[in-house]
Amino acid sequence: MAIDGLLLHTLTNKLNQLTPCKIGKMQNVSDEEILFHIHPRKAKAQRLVINVHSNTSRVYISKSLRNTQPSPSNFVMVLRKQCSQAIITNIEQIGFDRIVRFDIEARNEFQDISHLKLYAELMGKYANLVLVDEKDIIIDALKRIPVFENSKRLVHPGAKYTLPPQPLKQDPRHIQSLDLDQSLVDQVYGFSPLLSKEFIYRLHKNEKFEDILEEIFQSNQLYVYDRDFHCIELKHLEKTPKVYDFMDGLDHLFIEKEQKQRIKEQCGDVFKTVDKELAKLKKKLPKLEESLHESQDYMKYKEYGDLLFAYQSQIKKEKIIRLESFETGKMIEIPLDMRFDIKDNANKFYQKYHKLKRGEIILQEQIVQCRKEIEYFEQLQQQLKFCSVEDALEIREELIKQRVLMPKKINQRQKKKKEPNILKLVLPNAEIYVGKNNIQNNYITHHLSRKQDMWFHVKDYHGSHVLIKTDELNEELIRMCANLAAYYSKGKESSSVPVDYCPISQIKKVPGSKIGFVTMKSYKTIYIDPDPRQIEEWIHTYAKKG
Repeated sequence: MAIDGLLLHTLTNKLNQLTPCKIGKMQNVSDEEILFHIHPRKAKAQRLVINVHSNTSRVYISKSLRNTQPSPSNFVMVLRKQCSQAIITNIEQIGFDRIVRFDIEARNEFQDISHLKLYAELMGKYANLVLVDEKDIIIDALKRIPVFENSKRLVHPGAKYTLPPQPLKQDPRHIQSLDLDQSLVDQVYGFSPLLSKEFIYRLHKNEKFEDILEEIFQSNQLYVYDRDFHCIELKHLEKTPKVYDFMDGLDHLFIEKEQKQRIKEQCGDVFKTVDKELAKLKKKLPKLEESLHESQDYMKYKEYGDLLFAYQSQIKKEKIIRLESFETGKMIEIPLDMRFDIKDNANKFYQKYHKLKRGEIILQEQIVQCRKEIEYFEQLQQQLKFCSVEDALEIREELIKQRVLMPKKINQRQKKKKEPNILKLVLPNAEIYVGKNNIQNNYITHHLSRKQDMWFHVKDYHGSHVLIKTDELNEELIRMCANLAAYYSKGKESSSVPVDYCPISQIKKVPGSKIGFVTMKSYKTIYIDPDPRQIEEWIHTYAKKG
């Protein structure tokens, strides 16, 4: 569901309370999301995100957003040139339409004050972000729309900015009459089909239109259902919602969908490389096994050579010679190469015998190595299923170190990370560390740990290394760590997942193995049913970054 005009009205009023505010950094979160670091006079710095993706368009204050694209888009470069250190003086909704206007006071290259307007059009597939000057001339737009795409409304630098056309409806604050047998979408500004059903349901329950409207305007919460959400409880759905603070709800609303989109945009090459390498190895393994099967027949070539040398003075050179085997007494057919004499043919068979004998050992080594590589890339494939952008970037770093991927050329200087992006849960009596890729697992197991710390890993699956530091290890903490290990593993969707655990002193790194691979000397096993809701609650309550 998209944001409707009435929800946006409440949202805009809350955002306007932050004005006037100074614009600091501007960055791309994704191709259709822009992050503004704003500094209000009467509040601490905030992260304002404008999202104009067709399915998730909205404006909100983010607390959880950390990762941005390393290189700015052309539109962000224009924003930096025109609006850097500018002041947002007012944030206003255009009527009850899904358009928010940001009035910006900036200084040009001559240090003269200029009044710009940034329009966030949050209209589904037509969502856009447009920067306009004092004369309503478009400076630039995130999505340029030329004439051949839309002859009625040109969105392009140098064109006159015009608002999208709207049908004539009633203002929700001044209702004359309503037909409750028809949808309110066609009668009143700001309504979505979902909100229309809710109003009609409540009106039939003898609630007043003005009271419901006031509830929307005064709301400080967001009610989130399976696919629907609003700032008032949607009673007609007859379901129990998740209730968030208004901005927190907007921040978490599409977090999983947007996470996948951001990862795809920033780390799509990692996914493609892992899939490609895995497919190549799975195609290679049966060929190696077939070659090994053929090479195991090398003894017959030695017997061919022995027979030819033994009877070389008694036989005539023919394409196929039949001789009696020394071991079985049966007749054996020996094919000869007519270009060579009997002695040279015998030597050729000996050469093939020695080559296949040596090849058998090499092929066995290659098969073992190929299977290890398949296991490794399957592990990476599993880790990519539930990783964040930062986790995916660490997996890219891992692949670059192994020369599987080539490093990308980035113009701007990047800060070197001190430690991986591990999940850290700080409880009153314990600290729990969760690794979601090999770099994080390696860091947790071999750098953060002490001998007395307890280590967890799901049995017979690729998964997370979980470490707990505590002086009061009890069954509740053991089950919590086991739950985390099972959730961040291939057994996430299973039940009764076996999780092995032992002190770090029992962990040993496998010599010559890939990063993150370890063995246990002795351990205990607990069976657990992964509980996503419980884990989400733990992360929300106890999580702290790395």
